[in-house]
Amino acid sequence: MSNWDPTQYLKFAGERLRPALDLLARVPAAAPRHVVDLGCGAGNLAPMFRQRWPQASLVGVDGSPQMLARARADHPDVTFVQADFATWRPAQPVDVLYSNAALHWLDDHATLFPSLLRQLAPGGWLAIQMPRNFDAPSHSTVIDTIEDGPWRTTLLPLLRRRPVDPPHVYWRLLRDHAATLDIWEVEYLQVLKGENPVAEFVKGSWLKQFLTRLEEPERSTFEADYRARVAAAYPVEADGSTLFPFRRLFIVAQRGA
Repeated sequence: MSNWDPTQYLKFAGERLRPALDLLARVPAAAPRHVVDLGCGAGNLAPMFRQRWPQASLVGVDGSPQMLARARADHPDVTFVQADFATWRPAQPVDVLYSNAALHWLDDHATLFPSLLRQLAPGGWLAIQMPRNFDAPSHSTVIDTIEDGPWRTTLLPLLRRRPVDPPHVYWRLLRDHAATLDIWEVEYLQVLKGENPVAEFVKGSWLKQFLTRLEEPERSTFEADYRARVAAAYPVEADGSTLFPFRRLFIVAQRGA
């Protein structure tokens, strides 16, 4: 999906950044020469890459011109490439291929993930984080809203109910291709503020693909329906906070020498 709104997405920059940093901390590469951020979005991880590996050449790849415009304005010292990261290939083998919260937008992981590993230099590292929260009310109510409304015919073809598989599936995909392989999950208890913040969080990512396919007034009606459902699923705490548990899947694999 290329039509992104950086401002909406970055409303919860802190919550979105934490798993990205947790993934980065688990990549043991000492002095990589070529680092790629695949699905770099607005480029908000660029300073962290620079701090970790100041000597590396850094390339960010994303399909959204809106996100890349923000990235280029904020980080003029980084090379950003607009491309479909399902088909993009590096000009040379990569020492660290990092992808945070991007690959769940693509299908056919059975082909994609081994292909990504092959793009690494010998001894290089593949690091991936994807949300795996699609059975939670934040995302299941999207399905309910689509199925129960007059927009059903328009939106059902876009619906991917479980775009990320369980951890063992990725272990089986990569075990014969990787020298080392580490896969784990974390559920973050996100404590959000504001009015219906879970709806605002999802509007910046997963909900966007459906909203952009509808015209007014149907778009506003669809969003209002979703917001009512998700507000009921995540009640406000006594102190005004909303608790939003969010599960994420992590993969760190090394290509053999």
